[in-house]
Amino acid sequence: MAAARATDLSKVYGQGETKVVALDQVSVEFRQAEFTAIMGPSGSGKSTLMHCMAGLDSISSGSAVIGDTELTRLKDKKLTKLRRDRIGFIFQAFNLLPTLNGLENITLPMDIAGRKPDKEWLNRVIETVGLSGRLKHRPNELSGGQQQRVAVARALASKPEIIFGDEPTGNLDSRSGAEVLGFLRNSVRELGQTVVMVTHDPVAASYADRVIFLADGRIVDDMQGPTADSVLERMKGFDAKGRTS
Repeated sequence: MAAARATDLSKVYGQGETKVVALDQVSVEFRQAEFTAIMGPSGSGKSTLMHCMAGLDSISSGSAVIGDTELTRLKDKKLTKLRRDRIGFIFQAFNLLPTLNGLENITLPMDIAGRKPDKEWLNRVIETVGLSGRLKHRPNELSGGQQQRVAVARALASKPEIIFGDEPTGNLDSRSGAEVLGFLRNSVRELGQTVVMVTHDPVAASYADRVIFLADGRIVDDMQGPTADSVLERMKGFDAKGRTS
């Protein structure tokens, strides 16, 4: 079953001579309890696809659906509620509030929504990401890897239908990045979470169950069971301008 899907999704910026087609009639499904990586050269549309699917950017034509909800039919207030209640986000820059400790940052979205966290689930998430001993520390007292683990836990804590990650390990060293990717993979396998991650790193992509490759705003390949070597080999098939060769 699909946690999210796009059908003939297009995103166009500008018009006339300045017109840029960022996404060109993309159709794709992101299945429940699966870890999907989105890859492609710079300008291929990978981040645009994620932003459109997550309701962070508008769609020019086609459709984007989360569960059974069509995003283009939602007005701003309902779209904001959907993002808050049904989608988790992990960004490269962590986006933690410096005045709050780890636990407060994790529960912040639910606090804003006026919802109490499921304590059993919250404890399981915290245990999964290995943060039990760091919950009272503020971000400036945590390493980069620990800060991103807080961000991962925050995304998981509200039991979202799907989590979108935009280069979530881009600011981390290789060891911290491997830890965070391991936690994301565990959240899929052990907690039944659905994760969609944009990345440029073949090693990061190898943690996923599936890799979708974009070029020129279109899906050009869909790889199951990726390895770092197979992803790197596929990426070599793009020329300097991002087209498939």
